[in-house]
Amino acid sequence: MPRMLKPGELPDHLPRGGLVWVQGCSAWSSVVETEIAMAADRLSGTTFTGIFVPGLNPASRLLGGGRRLHGFFATPEMEAAGPAADMLPLCYADLSDHLQGLTIDAACFMVAPPDSRGICSFGPVCDFLPDLWQRIPVRIGVINPCLPRTRGTAGIPLSDFSGLIEDDRDLPAVGSGSDDATRAIAARLAGLVPDGATLQIGLGRTPEGALAGLHGHRGLAIHSGLIGDAVVDLLEAGALRPGMSVTTGVAIGTRRLYDLAGDPVFSFRPVSYTHAPRVLAGIEGLVTVNAVNEIDLFGQGYAEMRGGGFVSGPGGATDFARGAKWAGGLRVVVLPAAASGGRVSRIVPPGAGQGPVSLGRFDIDVVVTDHGLADLRGLTHDRRAEALIAAAAPAFRAALAKGWDDWRRGGRPGGASLG
Repeated sequence: MPRMLKPGELPDHLPRGGLVWVQGCSAWSSVVETEIAMAADRLSGTTFTGIFVPGLNPASRLLGGGRRLHGFFATPEMEAAGPAADMLPLCYADLSDHLQGLTIDAACFMVAPPDSRGICSFGPVCDFLPDLWQRIPVRIGVINPCLPRTRGTAGIPLSDFSGLIEDDRDLPAVGSGSDDATRAIAARLAGLVPDGATLQIGLGRTPEGALAGLHGHRGLAIHSGLIGDAVVDLLEAGALRPGMSVTTGVAIGTRRLYDLAGDPVFSFRPVSYTHAPRVLAGIEGLVTVNAVNEIDLFGQGYAEMRGGGFVSGPGGATDFARGAKWAGGLRVVVLPAAASGGRVSRIVPPGAGQGPVSLGRFDIDVVVTDHGLADLRGLTHDRRAEALIAAAAPAFRAALAKGWDDWRRGGRPGGASLG
């Protein structure tokens, strides 16, 4: 049986100069974080990787002493680390393939205490590790009684760990929250989602909060890479269909969600299933609800930069957008029409969004803001721009219309119409 490591011993069990997976999302361990941060130069040359969620997992604390970070969500902290940290921009389906071809030397990951058969559950974080752990030679299990046992993915036998750490601290609590803009978006979303639909919900307060508009619906199901407390609200409102109606890879929320995560309603599956094209194509009428920071008048969504710096990564939005297309579904993007207290429009002129395009103009069907709804399906360039301008905050509509007209005139001799 694996030995319980004493405080300060973890660095001695990790390969110096190797690649080490550290579990993130809601299964981030502050004990592991502290052990690595206090390792001085004992882990010099070691690279730490994992799914580090912006604003939730303080991965930059793993740096120092010659250590490096390799992540998949860019954050201001990672940018500040300079050459000690890098980010690989991959959508989740491609990331799953990438990781399965990678040589990972060790992994530190949180699990629930073993059951009567000696099996430890991965809990509410089953995104990548269930497909990886058997090929990782050094496995450090962080046993946490606060982690719920979940269904859908086989766990790991306690005997297959190389060493164990105890961590009884509660999981991070992240509430969904709401405001006037989100409530207005929720009301408009309700008219787009039919009873019986299967929903995917993206990362962020706006798509989470928008689900409040669906409490009166019936027969809904969830197939998503991530869920939060809003799914509990749907369950309690009677909006979800009977049986196992929620399929996801990760749960990030409050104790309300974690306490229910082991219920038979929930099935936790890895990204190789939740984001697989063949699986998504088989979900008839899939409705995806994702957020962006900005959308331009072409209908392109920008989700990875804000305020001049990176704040996120590609994630799984493109996987689900393509899957919903194959499934004959609907791709919805939600965002407040303005930011900075109404001083900045989040609907911007053509090509003026910050950073790379995260969702292309062929990946978005409908844009919902607190000021309107732009259904872009079957529209010409000019009509798409008009629909988006109508969904912008009123204070910016005239400037956006002028910006579109300037682009048309500057883009082609004589300002030829795009329809």
